[in-house]
Amino acid sequence: MSTDFHKLLFDISEALVSDELAALKFLSLEHIPIRKLEAIQEPKGFLRALHEKGLIQAEDLSFLKELLYQINRMDLLAAHLGSSREEMARELQIPGRAKVSAYRQLLYRIAEDLTLDDVKSVKFLLQKEIPKNKLQDNDFMLKVLLEMERNEIIKEDDLEVLKDILKRVRPDVKKKIDTYEENKKENDSKERLPYPVSVSMHPAGQGAEGETPHLLVESYTMKNNPHGYCVILNNHIFKNPHEVRNGTLKDGEAVKKVFEWLQFETVEHRNLEAKQMYEELEEYSKKDHSNMDCFVCFILSHGEKGKIKGIDHELVNIKDLLSCFSGSNCPSLAGKPKVFFIQACQGSAHHPAVTVEEDFSGHLETDAIPLTTIPDKADILLGTATVEDYECYRYPETGSIYIQCLCEKMELLCPLRKDLVTILTEVNKEVAAKVFRGWKQMPMILSTLRKHLIFQIPQSQPIGK
Repeated sequence: MSTDFHKLLFDISEALVSDELAALKFLSLEHIPIRKLEAIQEPKGFLRALHEKGLIQAEDLSFLKELLYQINRMDLLAAHLGSSREEMARELQIPGRAKVSAYRQLLYRIAEDLTLDDVKSVKFLLQKEIPKNKLQDNDFMLKVLLEMERNEIIKEDDLEVLKDILKRVRPDVKKKIDTYEENKKENDSKERLPYPVSVSMHPAGQGAEGETPHLLVESYTMKNNPHGYCVILNNHIFKNPHEVRNGTLKDGEAVKKVFEWLQFETVEHRNLEAKQMYEELEEYSKKDHSNMDCFVCFILSHGEKGKIKGIDHELVNIKDLLSCFSGSNCPSLAGKPKVFFIQACQGSAHHPAVTVEEDFSGHLETDAIPLTTIPDKADILLGTATVEDYECYRYPETGSIYIQCLCEKMELLCPLRKDLVTILTEVNKEVAAKVFRGWKQMPMILSTLRKHLIFQIPQSQPIGK
């Protein structure tokens, strides 16, 4: 921790009082475990915990600014962080920028509005719901709300008990919940696009799933057209003629068909050297994605552990490719989902002259990427064709097992409003059930997504049109 950064945190912590510390801890509950927060007794410890979790860094103080804004310490915002009420209000209007959920903001505002007498009344009405030893006479409303959450009396999608209590105690404050629920309902309806699910498009017995369930977890905003770029790096012909990846063009076609249907600007780049692969993605990371919702990338090639092979037999680190899209390197995608799919092989050996070609050399090294290759940033999902240390497979005539299954599942499940992690879990299940020349394949999902990623389906555009 640099001296200037340490001094900044020290100065801010010295200006905070105990009530404000309690508020900051409450607002951070979705980011720091409650047991760790309960052990923190002073502002310095709280700021240290934020830093240890990577929530604040010398180069990124956005979460600290947001917290100070929420507790109305505009003096600290201006004096130490060079921001203002107006600037923060504009900043937090940007979709995906706020880290404190609307639900937690609501609870905090309710607590701020209640007087000591109001809180006593709330405690009295909760006597049957919460054990008496859990609510002390001197407890503030934030502690009461926390106990209500612990006892599952209130949840993000169920505030009926709290509404009923406030209706008796403070009807004016109860209106805040009404407004929150109206806004949430409106946002949920915006996230949904009605889509007539064709019976012929889905297996029998799934028709009942066509109705959209109530979304309990917040979803990423997907409102733009196009939603973003879908970039395909597809290496087919290598300089070594024995490394030709037959079937990979079928994979590229399947991906383009699905993601053009999902309203992405889909671009395929074929037969790239290692340096060109990196430069291509670096170029996309420098683009302005402000009017886009998401970024998707498919990398189809040979590879080694943690690396992808270019057609020149040189290697590029997966970690380096993903790092192009970190918040600092691609700020216009900060807070938005970045999705990467890797179909890579180990092969330097000839593909056997059988129906199934294997994306590996004889020693069965990994095609997958170990956990450490995901940058320590939010909103990234990495889907790989196989877990570490095992091979994956590709049919020369029809394409790879993983990519083809993924495209089929997206075509099937996106109209049912299934989120991407759910879809990939279905891919895992189907691929794992298959047997390839006596061997198995197990795809893997690595994710730091903070919300559901649900791809919108155009109402009047069938797939492939």
